[in-house]
Amino acid sequence: MNSKRVTIGLCVWLLGIWLAACAASPPIQEMSDARQAIAAAELADAEQLAPQTLGEARRYLLQAEERIREGNYSLARGDAIRARTRAIYALQASQAANQPVEN
Repeated sequence: MNSKRVTIGLCVWLLGIWLAACAASPPIQEMSDARQAIAAAELADAEQLAPQTLGEARRYLLQAEERIREGNYSLARGDAIRARTRAIYALQASQAANQPVEN
């Protein structure tokens, strides 16, 4: 019974260490994804067709970069994900605006 408790305690401790390591690493992939989504939206003319949404994406990306400089990786990760999401919305809005109207 005692060894089972030790094993469970060790598993919980290892899980905590793993989660802390994930939160402590810079959001490299998320930042890259956000930058690529913003670039795609820009190529689709989102600057003209969805300027507010594209602007929000850029602001989230800048905020993520600032949080990385501060070492706050978990908040930076969230901002990078929000930047990517807003950029995708801007891209979709641009693509919809460029669709021919069907009669």
